[in-house]
Amino acid sequence: MKDSKLEEAIKIADRNKKSHLAEVVTAGLQEFRASAGQPTEQTIESSGRALERAEAIVHAKLKRGLSVLATIGATAPFVGLLGTVIGILHAFQQIATQKIAGIGAVAGGISEALVTTAFGLFVAIPAVMAFNYFTGRVENFDVEMDNSSSELVDYFIKQSNKR
Repeated sequence: MKDSKLEEAIKIADRNKKSHLAEVVTAGLQEFRASAGQPTEQTIESSGRALERAEAIVHAKLKRGLSVLATIGATAPFVGLLGTVIGILHAFQQIATQKIAGIGAVAGGISEALVTTAFGLFVAIPAVMAFNYFTGRVENFDVEMDNSSSELVDYFIKQSNKR
């Protein structure tokens, strides 16, 4: 970019299609290239809007799947709680049918309850941790894309001032 090799910059960005930054920068560069070497205020504004659109698209791609993790993390403890309730109910049913209230009568139901609760937590805790990790990554990528877009618009403004 420092040498004003716009086509080369676009080719490099195209080669890195899996990069969130390359996808955003390519959109701005291609829009700027449309000015045919005569950058105007309208071209710069149009390039800025292209960068914003690309950022929104990439942001949506990066967030894909996060809602599933959030749902798992939020609902798994309730599934465990439901298992606990069912296990306790089962224990009370055993007490009622056997007419004895010893530990042996309720051990099976309580065991079911504890296993289900543990399983719910075993699923929920990693899901919440993964959700928080990936949400943080998406936020970092958003900052990188914003900064790159801003730098690119600044570059376009400098190029228009040189003319």
